[in-house]
Amino acid sequence: MPPRLYDLRSSWHLPATPDEVWAIIADVNMSWPSWWPHCSFAGPLERKQPESNSQEDVLKATTAHLNFKAALGYTLTITIHPTKVRSPSDIDFDAGGHLAGTGRVTLTPEADQRTRMDIEWRVRPTQRWMNVLSPIAAPVFRAAHAHMMRQGENGLVQALARQASKNDS
Repeated sequence: MPPRLYDLRSSWHLPATPDEVWAIIADVNMSWPSWWPHCSFAGPLERKQPESNSQEDVLKATTAHLNFKAALGYTLTITIHPTKVRSPSDIDFDAGGHLAGTGRVTLTPEADQRTRMDIEWRVRPTQRWMNVLSPIAAPVFRAAHAHMMRQGENGLVQALARQASKNDS
């Protein structure tokens, strides 16, 4: 039986412009662990020689190894490697590690200087225990993912507020 495909989608509504959100989520140093609760680096960033010094090319030359600790107690180590970057609107990426597949983050402007951030993951677990449990635990895994994503959204809202207060100073 092949590993179950998880098609996971989240939408975040953020109190900032797409440019302000982009500055944080597309940081070439992949600073997600600084604002995403229960996210940490699993290893140093890997960076090949970029085609240019543009943010887009530096991101495409970078692979991040991240740990995400789920509320259920397990930790997923995921590699994220951007494959297509269109500033400041979207990033496509390959995912590896404990979840293999692809993803996309898309930023869309909303009214009143707000941004909708849509996140899509199409991944399959690579860990045997997750594949064995998937037929019965898929709803639990989806709920753990949704909880982790809400934590990320809350962390990003706080990071945007800190950035706005710095800019106001």
